[in-house]
Amino acid sequence: MPKYYAAKAQLMDLLQELGEGGVLPTERELAERYGVARETLRLALRELLLEGRLRRRGRGTVVAGPKIEQPLSLSSYTEGVRRQGRLPGRSLIGLERFAAEAQVADELELAVGAEVWHLERVLLADDERVGLESTYTPVALLPRLDQDFDPGSSFYEYAREAAGLAAGGGLERIETVLATPREALLIGTPPALPMLLLHRRSWDGAGRVFERVRTLYRGDRFSFTAELRGH
Repeated sequence: MPKYYAAKAQLMDLLQELGEGGVLPTERELAERYGVARETLRLALRELLLEGRLRRRGRGTVVAGPKIEQPLSLSSYTEGVRRQGRLPGRSLIGLERFAAEAQVADELELAVGAEVWHLERVLLADDERVGLESTYTPVALLPRLDQDFDPGSSFYEYAREAAGLAAGGGLERIETVLATPREALLIGTPPALPMLLLHRRSWDGAGRVFERVRTLYRGDRFSFTAELRGH
């Protein structure tokens, strides 16, 4: 068994003893306790950080709580986080209006040059930064988005109340990526932390595409669930 893996197993026992929010001893103390080199210990800690069992807090390291389970469905981020008993929120990065270029126009089924909103927000759970959401939607469907919309609230709720838009269907794709330096800075994570990237395109009951969303979730804080049914 590799030395770092043996140290990892011992650390996992320690995490159970400490419980959620418990503060780990320093690297030097842990290396001495388990009789390993500090570099070996760092490998074990790095894996536990990537798995979401630990998280950094200031200069220290604490035991993380369970991952947030987000359903793969046409529900909003807000609804998913609330079901976990946590407080959802969003912090506005920017809201701009621009003429759609070919790719965005194609995804929203618009003519090139049609006006589109781009809304970018950091996702929060109990004030912890956990993701980054980038939404494109036609200005024609939500012309007052820049005036009436509260950036900290659910985009789906606003679309439903302001324009009667409700998701009638959608297509979602998931992949693993590394955040860009800008994305890592906004989310507050190291650039090497794996992320879960979701691409979603949704349409309403009339078949009109009303959103194209790119959402980056922290791989150490999120897992996704889907209900599967047999034929």
